[in-house]
Amino acid sequence: MTDTWKVQDAKARFSEMLDASLSRGPQIVTRRGVEEAVLIPVEQWRELEARPRLTIKDWLLAPGARTEQLVPPRRKYRHRKPLKF
Repeated sequence: MTDTWKVQDAKARFSEMLDASLSRGPQIVTRRGVEEAVLIPVEQWRELEARPRLTIKDWLLAPGARTEQLVPPRRKYRHRKPLKF
C-alpha cells in the first residue's frame, strides 16, 4: 500500500516514513499537492537499477511497438491565393 506524505510531514516524521517504506512499500512525498519524490526500500531500488534499459531503437523494433502514433496526422491542404503582379 502506497502512502502519501506532505513534504513538511515527511521532514518532521522521517523515521516513521522510513519504517512505513520498509513495511508497507513505497511512500510518496508531495509538495503543494504535486507528487515530487518516492521513498522505496534499497532492495527494490537495486532491482530497478539492475533491469536492462532499452534504447529507442530496441523500443521501436519491439514486437508490440506502436510507431504509427509517432507521426501526427497531416492536415488538409490549404490552397494559397494566387499572387498578383
